[in-house]
Order: sequence, then structure tokens, then C-alpha cells
Amino acid sequence: MMSVLKLFDLAGRISIVTGGGDGLGRVMALALGEAGSDVIICSRKINKCEATAYQIEKFGVKALPIQCDITHDKDVDRLVNETVKKFQKIDILINNSGRTWGAAPEEIGMQDWQKVIDLNITGTFRCTQKVGREMIKRKSGKIINISSYSGLIGTDPEYLDAIPYNTSKGAMISFTKDLATKWAKYNISVNCIAPGWFHTKMSDWTLTNKKGAILSRLLIKRFGHDDDLKGVVVFLASRASDYITGQILTVDGGLSAW
Repeated sequence: MMSVLKLFDLAGRISIVTGGGDGLGRVMALALGEAGSDVIICSRKINKCEATAYQIEKFGVKALPIQCDITHDKDVDRLVNETVKKFQKIDILINNSGRTWGAAPEEIGMQDWQKVIDLNITGTFRCTQKVGREMIKRKSGKIINISSYSGLIGTDPEYLDAIPYNTSKGAMISFTKDLATKWAKYNISVNCIAPGWFHTKMSDWTLTNKKGAILSRLLIKRFGHDDDLKGVVVFLASRASDYITGQILTVDGGLSAW
């Protein structure tokens, strides 16, 4: 029987975190590094990836910042190739990159809709497919998709009127469950985290200006803290979750329990 601490130990593992230079991606990248994994941080803004990599290396692990736009095939190819060249494998993929666009459904432009869908859904699939091919070769891997509580329920337009985002996050849940059934034969687990309201650059305006309306819906009367997410991502990335696949772990203060 393995000790509890060993079950959560990520020493020797290689993780990629898309959108890992900022927001919740940064929190998860730091958590994986603290648990012992070497971490590749990628996003369109290389300076933020470099800053996160610097912090991760303080844990005594390796960190590799890579500029990557997951809507571009060549960028994702470079991400995978550079990771395999340096580390020889990929154990963990965190599909975190995403964007939003706020507007009433009857008013949103098709170009704005498409930008959200191209990144949140198509970009995630592109990255998953290319990383997944490396995992299939080794018959091992853990993929963690980042959805949202808004992919599970309708959201009040008073504080989240963003149907492209919500649609993409609902698609992420279906994507997780279906991919889990397809890749279980390769010993690849596919799970999903659905966060609620955490303070990030994307959410800060809403949390400041719509605080009362949101808190009134939360069973736990506060917004999420970094520590609320760190343990969840390490759990799903570690051997502690080896018998779990195709599942959605909601971290939302009880918002989706209504």
C-alpha cells in the first residue's frame, strides 16, 4: 500500500499548463511545481510565462516558459516538440487557456462568438490531440480540462451575460466525458475542474461590481481562494486519482448545487 504523501507526490512528472502565466493557470502551475512536477508554462504572453517559471523553480524543479497560441497549429507543434526534446515525455496536460465575451445573446457579433469558440473549444482540442499522441505512445497520461460552473447551469445575466463562454464550457464537459471513454484503453485519464468565482483579471470587474448578487447565490459565502484550487489540481494530476476518469469536479462554493 502506498503512503498518502506518495500518492500525491508528482516528482518526476512533466506537466504542461496552457494559459499558465496568469490567473488560475498560474495558480495550478505553481501547485504542480510545489508537488514536485517539472512544468511547462505556455501562453501568448511570454513575459508572464517567464515570471511564473521563475517562481516555480524556487521549488527545486524545472520550468520551461513557451510562447504559444493554441489556435495555431505551428505553435502547438512547437510546444509539444520542445517539451519532448527537453523532457522526453509529457505526463500531465492542463487545458486552461480560454477567453470570454460579454453581450446579450441577441446582440453578440458572430466574429466575437467565433473567437471564443476557436480558443476555448477548437484550441483545446488541438492541444489535446497533439499532446495525446505522445501520451498514447507511452500508454500513460492525465488530462485535466478547465470548464466552469457556467457550463453546468444557466447564469444570471445580471453578472454573467456571456453565452459564447458558457457554451464553450458546457462543451468542455461533454468533451471530457467522451474523450475519457475513447482514451481509457491507453491508460489516459481525462477529468475536468469546473471552478466558480475566483479573483482573476477576467473576473475582477464582475466580482467588484456584482459582489452582492453573486454572494447571495453561494452556499459558502465567499469567493474562491488560490488554496481552494491547488489541492484539486494536484489530486487529479497525481496517482491519488488513478481510478477516476470522465468526471467533473466542481469547485464553486456550492453555486451549482441550487
